[in-house]
Amino acid sequence: MKSLSVALADRSYPIRFVHDVASANPLVEEFLADREGPVATVIDATVAEKHPLVCEFLGQLGPVLRVPGGEGSKSLGWMEKGWDFLAQEGIDRTGCLVVVGGGVVGDLGGFLAASWLRGIDFIQIPTTLLAMVDSSVGGKTGINTSAGKNLVGAFHQPRLVVIGNFFLETLPPREFSAGMAEVIKAGMLAEASLFERLEELPPLQPGAAELLEVIQAACAIKARVVAEDEKETAAEGGRALLNLGHTFAHAIEKVAGYGTYLHGEAVAIGLHMAAKFSAETGALPESMVNRVRGLLEKYQLPVTLREPLSTEVLVQAMGKDKKNRGASLRLVLLKSIGEAYTKGGFTPDQLARFWDAFQTPLR
Repeated sequence: MKSLSVALADRSYPIRFVHDVASANPLVEEFLADREGPVATVIDATVAEKHPLVCEFLGQLGPVLRVPGGEGSKSLGWMEKGWDFLAQEGIDRTGCLVVVGGGVVGDLGGFLAASWLRGIDFIQIPTTLLAMVDSSVGGKTGINTSAGKNLVGAFHQPRLVVIGNFFLETLPPREFSAGMAEVIKAGMLAEASLFERLEELPPLQPGAAELLEVIQAACAIKARVVAEDEKETAAEGGRALLNLGHTFAHAIEKVAGYGTYLHGEAVAIGLHMAAKFSAETGALPESMVNRVRGLLEKYQLPVTLREPLSTEVLVQAMGKDKKNRGASLRLVLLKSIGEAYTKGGFTPDQLARFWDAFQTPLR
């Protein structure tokens, strides 16, 4: 069993990596052993069906709320259902919420824990590759609104994260590929050796001997960045670097309609765009753009839009990104593979020209 820690002083917590459910359940039991408060679970409904032993174990701990997967559940409507569930089941301030699912249920459940009685403890058990290497680590929780993605939420760190690669055995291939976008992102922004290893290895699949080690490497990168800038307040760099490609990706998701692209698919396009924009501004050699595109395509990830979208609306969506400072549009760009930086001062017209050029081959 492997582990690492997210170092946040008195709010530090472990991330534990396991291969099978027989190893995962005792970790949850161990954490809960000395607690007297009630326990409840929020779980992705599909995960509950595909992993009955997990659901049976959680049902023995306390009540379980099943939430449909998909971006539509990351909503105010499901927040209200979650609050009602916690109220009906008598979850008080001594309680603990176990959150089991991908990024959607993870963000929703984490925000439920953050907002219920102004904050209760929770355990995060991610079940998709994307959630394992990204959303389960760092305490960002939230929901989507008509104004944009992840604009409503809170920083609320879990007390324990349990990552079991056995969940990936039932993950659809498209979802697995989407998760690899975040693994690739981790190498692009902070660790060239991880990126290079992914280039050298045959395409990873669930069950691959190297997979859990690669997941741990990506988590270690995120844990390090979060420990240095938990609430994304650094004037430059810091936690904002984890959003490499995401300003483009979130605009794509909003304008195309949530669910048209999986989050990781939109991120893959965004990573390609961030690399191309970095090259156009003179920071990144074109050869590295080709390497980024090649690795994304190795995992069957999209690198261009399937259909053109309105440039005007895309730029408007980028204008609502959380990284922006005042009227200045701010992006995460690359100096090289393994070295990212933040840069502001981009104008809507400049971004509109880039979007037009990027979409031209599709017209």
